[in-house]
Amino acid sequence: MKLSVISSQRWMLLMASSGIGMLVFGLYLQHGVGLNPCPMCIVQRYALIGVVVLALIGWRLRGIGLAASSLLLTLAAGFGAFTAARQSWLQWYPPEVVNCGRDFYGMVENFPLNRAIPMIFKGSGDCSKIDWTFLGGSIANWSFVCFVLFAVLGLWVARQSRSAQAA
Repeated sequence: MKLSVISSQRWMLLMASSGIGMLVFGLYLQHGVGLNPCPMCIVQRYALIGVVVLALIGWRLRGIGLAASSLLLTLAAGFGAFTAARQSWLQWYPPEVVNCGRDFYGMVENFPLNRAIPMIFKGSGDCSKIDWTFLGGSIANWSFVCFVLFAVLGLWVARQSRSAQAA
């Protein structure tokens, strides 16, 4: 199947939908299953939110706007892939001393609100711990794969939109 069978706008909508699905699944793992996200997981969520927002913006644009949006999406996905790769490395080669964050309730009870709120977004889980796997891959491993796919599709959409504009 050729990628060009689907329009660039539909690819952007597909990436946004996939990203929203990933965010929902992450929230399910956090609130439904009880897995605490680590600071790197939180950073990956922010990168994924960036991918979703840029994909939704690009979905409504054409030409140079679509190309710019997809290139920015590629940068956000690259940042997410870098963070996921770093977390995967920590999972494969865990450090001797783990220091990834504090407990949520301990932060709220022990710190003033203006210091506790930024700490909340740092996460509280252990970055090197593998809590969940699917087909032998951890959440960080699968997150890396998805971010790389988003980055490749973002580059492809940028190329296609530039080619369409030149024609």
